[in-house]
Amino acid sequence: MAFLLGASEQSILPVVAVRDGIIFPHTENVLIFGREKSVGAINSAQATNKMVVLVMQKNSNQDNPTTEELYQVGVLASIEKTVVGEKGEMNALMKGQEKVRILEYTKDDPYFEAKVEYVHDTVVDDEEVQSMVKHISGQIKHAINLGKTVDFVFLMNILNINSSLDFSHQVAMIIDMKPEEKQGLLEESDIKKRLALQVEYIDREVKILELEQNITNRTQKKFEQGMRETFLREKMKTIEEELGDKDEKQDLKEYDQKIKKAKMPKEVEEKAIKELKRLAQMSQFNPESSYIRAYLDWLVDLPWSVSSNAKIQIKKSEEILDEDHYGLKKIKERILEYLAVIQLTREKNSTTKGKVDKKKERQPTILCFVGPPGVGKTSLGKSIARSLGRKFVKVSLGGIRDEAEIRGHRRTYVGALPGRIIQGIKQAGTKNPVFMLDEIDKVGRDYRGDPSAALLETLDPEQNNAFSDNYLEVPFDLSDVFFITTANILDTIPEALLDRLEVIHFPGYTEDEKFRIARDYLVKKQLEAHSLDPKKDDITDEAVRTIIRRYSREAGVRELERQVATVWRKVAREVVEGKIKNKVVSEEDVKTYLGPFKYSASMIEEKDTVGITTGLAWTQAGGDILFIEVSTMPGKGHLTLTGHLGDVMKESCQAALSYVRSHYEAFGLSKEFYNKIDIHVHVPEGAVPKDGPSAGVAITTAMVSALSKIPVRRDVAMTGEITLRGRVLEIGGVKEKVVAAHRAQIKKVLLPKDNEKDLADIPQNVLKDLKFVFVGHIDEALKEALAWPKDKKDKKFTGESAAKNFSA
Repeated sequence: MAFLLGASEQSILPVVAVRDGIIFPHTENVLIFGREKSVGAINSAQATNKMVVLVMQKNSNQDNPTTEELYQVGVLASIEKTVVGEKGEMNALMKGQEKVRILEYTKDDPYFEAKVEYVHDTVVDDEEVQSMVKHISGQIKHAINLGKTVDFVFLMNILNINSSLDFSHQVAMIIDMKPEEKQGLLEESDIKKRLALQVEYIDREVKILELEQNITNRTQKKFEQGMRETFLREKMKTIEEELGDKDEKQDLKEYDQKIKKAKMPKEVEEKAIKELKRLAQMSQFNPESSYIRAYLDWLVDLPWSVSSNAKIQIKKSEEILDEDHYGLKKIKERILEYLAVIQLTREKNSTTKGKVDKKKERQPTILCFVGPPGVGKTSLGKSIARSLGRKFVKVSLGGIRDEAEIRGHRRTYVGALPGRIIQGIKQAGTKNPVFMLDEIDKVGRDYRGDPSAALLETLDPEQNNAFSDNYLEVPFDLSDVFFITTANILDTIPEALLDRLEVIHFPGYTEDEKFRIARDYLVKKQLEAHSLDPKKDDITDEAVRTIIRRYSREAGVRELERQVATVWRKVAREVVEGKIKNKVVSEEDVKTYLGPFKYSASMIEEKDTVGITTGLAWTQAGGDILFIEVSTMPGKGHLTLTGHLGDVMKESCQAALSYVRSHYEAFGLSKEFYNKIDIHVHVPEGAVPKDGPSAGVAITTAMVSALSKIPVRRDVAMTGEITLRGRVLEIGGVKEKVVAAHRAQIKKVLLPKDNEKDLADIPQNVLKDLKFVFVGHIDEALKEALAWPKDKKDKKFTGESAAKNFSA
């Protein structure tokens, strides 16, 4: 059957996608079709003219290719004969007719159908073409002699064809090629270029067959003495020798030398040698050999005996800490004390030869830096490493939920690796780096284990001299590692782990400290980052303070640094545009560059108000102020609490109301006052969760003010837990709360008496600007917080006289 399209003729025909069994024009072959679309297209063609277009798909593994996943050039083929198999597949004898190009697909369901056009081939028959035909014919005969299997029909067609074009099509059917190479031949319309490609492919195949025959001859004697597996192994070895790969014995010798050079502990070296012997007895093509090689690589690469031996110099360490960080006086003192203990321990345990007895020298404890974000915890760790002359490694533990992240995976698993501790030691290249475990408070847990439990051994100075990693299966000494952990809060750290840590609290910075940090560090850093000249470009002190007060409000300095960077970006653009050559940024320039103020200069109320007090709170980001609002209205004694309050804070509200009710006479209230009104307690910023007992004094004061209609002084902030008897109990986070009060321009702070000792931690510039009143009872707090009428100003406020004071 012949069905040819004219030179300009187009037709719509069924299209069958084939994986890699494309046939060429004027050739025939049996193809098997099993996919629904393929069978549907064949059936449709048989019902009409028995013509289909065979198109190869770009990815042979795709079971349901789309039109975009099919090549554009295919072969128009006639269906000569079909036989349905036992499983419903269709075996069809297909004969290629002409090469066609798909113009567009007219449908893709239930089978592909497309409009196609005939593709012409450029045919010449000169001496060059005849030479390539003769060469290919000779190479095919040679390949057959080397063992290539060729269908007899194809062979006879090749030997008896006179047309170079048909010769090329027949040869394409028998050469071993990749699917994309077959498609390339089909799409090539120039006969010379197509024959040149076929010369390259047949020569490549002949060389492979020659090499296979050579290998077969050389391994024949060995094959007679062993089994098929031995034959295949030796055959591959011969191939490697032909490719010039290094000898396996040399590889084993290198491992042996690396094991000796690593100076491992005796137990570890015995384990490494044992694994090396297993590798020597194992075929290199055994999958387990790659696992053993990876294991040996880890053992020899770890710094078993490599350490940084820089001598600790306290003065130099102090200079480095002061150079890198402003303030943090108590923290720096604690770190220098820590280093001094290590230095004394070294000197005491030194032998007569001047060497240190490592068995006696142990890290005193593990440090844990706790504080809000942006106060310099991580950067301080880097400074410690620099002052000690050690390498610095940081591993973030935030979000880790798998114990194997710490201890590693067992070698039985595919892709197993050591845990992050051992990986960090390898990264450092020494056995005594400064190792920072960042965000230790954000470690999670799930069905895969508890990573914090795995950290217990790592961070215990009494146990980590023999840390066990699941992958290594041998102990590694971590006692020389200087571990530092960081956290924002302590509440989420398990008690057993916290017990192993020495906690150093990082408070938020005061405004003065932020100013010095910005002046001495951030401005210079950002000038260099933006390629500006520090000698010509600068910013005034007033501009820096404006950025601190009106554009950033945080415990740390990250937002402050971002705002400074924004200013210098604006300046850099003006320099590039040629508007200025250099700039001294003023306060007015800051307003222009950064836009409207983000924060008000003062966070306190504008005037004394009834029922509103200023409380002090501790958050993960440092201290902050919060307002307690109490409103009364006619009702039946209901207490409403809003503002996303936690259970403890709700109980503080109940305790405050109970105290007021039990002392109604002192506050000039009727005995049944609560039966006629409803009380609503609200803490603004309702989307933010709030909890804790320290707002008891502020809640009680706001409630008394709302009931007695006496305003609360706007410049007074307070904190403290209250009991039903009116006692004010000690609270925590005093430094952060006081710093927040200073930042909000509060003038007077009411604190529990038992917290007077905590003033030692408050910066002097904060103490100078604030007045502190220490109260032991709520009556004392009310006397200081409420704006008394002038005629009552000097009267003593006690439980006995309160009724008279309030009755006015």
